[in-house]
Amino acid sequence: MSDDLRILAVDDEPLALADLASLLRGHRNVAEVMTATSSSAALQVLSRENVDVLFLDVRMPDIDGVELARVVRRFGAQPVLVFVSAYESAAVEAFELRATDYLMKPVTSQRLAQALERVVVDAWSEGSRRAAPADEPGVDPGSDVIAVDMPRGNGVRLLPRSAILYVQAYGDYQRVFSTEGRFLLRARMTSLECSWAAHDFVRVHRQFMVNLRQATAVRRRGDGASFVAFADGSEVPIARRHVAELRRRLSR
Repeated sequence: MSDDLRILAVDDEPLALADLASLLRGHRNVAEVMTATSSSAALQVLSRENVDVLFLDVRMPDIDGVELARVVRRFGAQPVLVFVSAYESAAVEAFELRATDYLMKPVTSQRLAQALERVVVDAWSEGSRRAAPADEPGVDPGSDVIAVDMPRGNGVRLLPRSAILYVQAYGDYQRVFSTEGRFLLRARMTSLECSWAAHDFVRVHRQFMVNLRQATAVRRRGDGASFVAFADGSEVPIARRHVAELRRRLSR
């Protein structure tokens, strides 16, 4: 198996991030180095790219490195974790999160080479390349935490998938309606339809997918149109061909 690693380096300090990326790109085991200046940006990269190794700064302003690592540890398939910090304060958390290494800033080429040797063992010798599915937004399909965009560009929120009522197609995004508010998710409806089916999400219309665990009933209007009802009073239209199956599943 090849030792060419795809790495995502995350640090809110641009100069430190550029230095780390440069050192990583000079190592023989590294195929590609992607960068992100925040945990929010890192989650977006992880939602669309296969990443073998995550180099994480500990102290960042939105979601810190330890919190991001906890999210990553809920992925069904996980990148190897390496923490990078000017402080030793997160060393215990790094150990608990099964990080492969904990590098102190400024990182030297020799120390980085040692870390990458350990990474290669963790990433490849155990027989599983731990990379997030390219089409799954935010997290692995097995996790119940989804990285969604806050309205009006106010950052990223980690939302339990179980809290989602339904999803509506909205251009290159999906509108997410949940018990915790409304959000945006950059994903294809067809990808969600496949990867969330095991969690009882069902496509009921060209523009809508619903969470059957949150739905309360299938109802019919006087004009003959049918819709899925939710406890908060919201409704989602159902294409005619889906009505009978939805009634059956909700009556279980």
